[in-house]
Amino acid sequence: MNPPRKAQPPSRLIFVLLLLALASATVHAQQPFVTDNTDTTPKRHFHFEFSNEFDLLQGSAFPSRKQNTTDFELDYGIFDDLEIGIESPLLTIMNARGTAPLGATGIGDTNVSLKYNFLKEREHSRRPALAIAFNLELPTGDSQRQLGSGLADFYTNGIVQKSLTKKTTLRLNGGILFSGNTTTGVIGIKSRGTVFTAGGSLVKQFTPKLDLGIELTGALTKNLQLGKGQLQTQFGGNYLIKRNMTFDFGVIAGKFDASPRAGIQVGLSVDF
Repeated sequence: MNPPRKAQPPSRLIFVLLLLALASATVHAQQPFVTDNTDTTPKRHFHFEFSNEFDLLQGSAFPSRKQNTTDFELDYGIFDDLEIGIESPLLTIMNARGTAPLGATGIGDTNVSLKYNFLKEREHSRRPALAIAFNLELPTGDSQRQLGSGLADFYTNGIVQKSLTKKTTLRLNGGILFSGNTTTGVIGIKSRGTVFTAGGSLVKQFTPKLDLGIELTGALTKNLQLGKGQLQTQFGGNYLIKRNMTFDFGVIAGKFDASPRAGIQVGLSVDF
């Protein structure tokens, strides 16, 4: 007979319920938000994203204190509802004074993705848009310098998108990492194995050029170790510079070991 499970603290149960609710509720990474959208790059067109995120790390990351992530992503529309993408970060990790080495800079792990938008949202219909994404992250970063995980990661993510009004959009994600881990540099869950992820964003168009929104994202291992999990929120948006280009920005706050304590992100998104 298996021993009885220990009672879970209320805070852990609340976090687990939040993840399950987001995962089961019925842009490409919609920069600056982590929460993905159902949209795909049009057939024979490209979508490019550049971003730079500077983060202050949790105390548990010591001797690492700060991390800068410069990210490049390129997506291509194979068909109107199907896109492939590749993403690679340039990482800089800054350690505390007196630490040897003081830091590390280099290419992180490279992500290859496939996204399929299999259900479109229709006007005057309650049915949301649905998509699914598959990601394979290749261990191209140096794990000895904490620039990479040293593992190949396989991840799938379900995406729900619904227009609440003509100018307000709700997006929900629920995903499973089947192998590897979720780290980017020193940020993320380091333990190997299954990880459950969830996220939600609410974005509103305030002017023809300005969108603003807020999101909440989280990740948890199958062991339900809340202190080792990931929970962060971001407030940000997009400003239309040209017909096919936006300036993207966000402010981040996180809790628990696998999240940044605070961060700021700026970037550009271009369609061509």
